[in-house]
Amino acid sequence: MIFIWTLVAVVAVLAVTFAVARVVGRHSVVDVAWGLGFAVVSVVGAAVGGGSPGRRLLVAALTVVWGVRLAAHIAWRSRGGGEDPRYERLLADAPGSRDAYALRKIYLTQGPVLWFVSLPVQVAQLSRGPLGVMAWIGTAVWLVGFVFESVGDLQLARFRADPAGRGQVMDRGLWRYTRHPNYFGDACVWWGLFLIACDHWTGALTVLSPVLMTFFLVKGTGKPLLEEGMKSTRPGYEEYAARTSGFLPLPPRRR
Repeated sequence: MIFIWTLVAVVAVLAVTFAVARVVGRHSVVDVAWGLGFAVVSVVGAAVGGGSPGRRLLVAALTVVWGVRLAAHIAWRSRGGGEDPRYERLLADAPGSRDAYALRKIYLTQGPVLWFVSLPVQVAQLSRGPLGVMAWIGTAVWLVGFVFESVGDLQLARFRADPAGRGQVMDRGLWRYTRHPNYFGDACVWWGLFLIACDHWTGALTVLSPVLMTFFLVKGTGKPLLEEGMKSTRPGYEEYAARTSGFLPLPPRRR
């Protein structure tokens, strides 16, 4: 029953987001709803799941903290701006209504992905019994990811706010060891939640959820699209890329 309720929650979140997007004239608001959608799914799952209260509370709290922080960061970063260039390019050749095309290509695509990626959270909220070793290992992995993602975003925001860094490449702090500390952190968050679900053997069945999230970050709509734009707009980015790990944090390579 939990899977039906969480699916309803995803549909509700995206329906509200689509209505807001039509009012403000920007479908990029769906990026803010991405993190909020996971938070809502975790809360609904905690409410209707039949698992142990401790595990339900743990996974819901971790997911809400991650989702709300991500949503707030994206909302702050995109404040006062227009449509995201990615969505602008996607909708430029829309046959007929742009809104209807956006509904099919953006919302009806992200909805199933959101629900599928959140399966470890949902399954964990069905598991009975006390928290075990895997739950605490997963929490530790989640914490590493959350620190990387939040600190990386904060360092980048400060760099962009400094006029001296305008048009330059961010290669300080965590960005010295990986070109994408926020994406690496995002992946760790979801592998951590998966490990918590693995406190019970049924959690292992959801392994494709963190795999899919990591794939999107490394090979899909995350890292490749961002780096393609950086190479054409940031002088020195190719040199930075040559000495800096593309995903896993590693010491800079010597040239």
